[in-house]
Amino acid sequence: MGNVPNLRFPEFSGEWKKCTIDDLCEEFKSGKNIKADNILNEGEYPVFGGNGLRGYTDCYNHEGDYVLIGRQGALCGNIRFVTGKTYITEHAIAAKATNNNNTRFLESLFIQLNLGKFSDQSAQPGLAVNKLLKIETSVPSKDEQEKIASLLQNIDKRIATQNKIIEDLKKLKSAIIDKSFCYPNESSPQKRFIGFTEEWHLVHLSDICQRVRTKNFNTQCTLVLTIAAQFGLVSQEEFFNKSVASDNLEGYYLLRKGDFAYNKSYSGDYAWGAVKRLECFSEGVLSPLYICFRPDTARIDSDFLAHYFESKKWYKGIADIAGEGARNHGLLNLSVIDYFKTLHRIPSIQEQKAIANALNKLTSKISIEKNLYDDLLLQRQHLLQQMFI
Repeated sequence: MGNVPNLRFPEFSGEWKKCTIDDLCEEFKSGKNIKADNILNEGEYPVFGGNGLRGYTDCYNHEGDYVLIGRQGALCGNIRFVTGKTYITEHAIAAKATNNNNTRFLESLFIQLNLGKFSDQSAQPGLAVNKLLKIETSVPSKDEQEKIASLLQNIDKRIATQNKIIEDLKKLKSAIIDKSFCYPNESSPQKRFIGFTEEWHLVHLSDICQRVRTKNFNTQCTLVLTIAAQFGLVSQEEFFNKSVASDNLEGYYLLRKGDFAYNKSYSGDYAWGAVKRLECFSEGVLSPLYICFRPDTARIDSDFLAHYFESKKWYKGIADIAGEGARNHGLLNLSVIDYFKTLHRIPSIQEQKAIANALNKLTSKISIEKNLYDDLLLQRQHLLQQMFI
């Protein structure tokens, strides 16, 4: 069928023109190494370089529409479109189309070409300007370029809007969680559902949960789990792209769907560790370094407990027992016995279910919006593959 893409607007015909990147650009050059002391003047403009695109003060001498190409390290092959004044470090390349081509089209073309694959294979990957300029490709007329660029730009705007919807829903959920649970030293949360007025009960974790001690005898399960703070209990092999578990899994705890696990490792966002529920698999095994437990459903609703552990209200229970000097090599020095002695506030089972039901609906809404976001990304990727040669 000649030098044409698989998918095309009906008003265009004829083969695309074969060329090199050099033929498409009137500018294609590296940024400069300018010391921070020299760019701390008034005004803020984007900067593109070793730390990616972020706010910065003052600007390098670029103005107008540019496609920026990361050329070193983790940024290698990263593509961004910017307009207006932009500061560009020596870790990036600025490209601007000739009058016969469209700079916004170049952005999508460079993404589809996957420029990162042309980097030098070394400990510190890098893209050479001369090498990139010699890359061969094909492009249509400027009118067709602009039509393609406009379509992809509209999809990008829709993707950005969808991402904003998801982020706003997450913020709403976080705010509701913060006001719907309370610390051990409080009698009730800030906000409550209509019809519930009783004080919340003070309990030990051992009053509402029992420790899971079942070991993986005879290696009946080979799915090794790990706690990812943002994703919950996930497959270790999928998360790390490899297994870091012991060869002998018989000493690991055997968890069933609905069981919880506490990871005593702490980080900036999880100052007192993370608690997650097994949701994605019917069963799995977990290192004995974790503390595993199962809720007593007669006293605590499992969904309520899962949302509670997304809050920070349970931190005080850990902090009161762990105290000062409880951190050692990234782990909290907290025994299993002490962990089950931690104090928590819970309402009646009816109020627990009401809170959990509301948060479950919001969680489901976020999941639906996330699926739509993923579909938009797939749509954009499909168009890139089909509308370019």
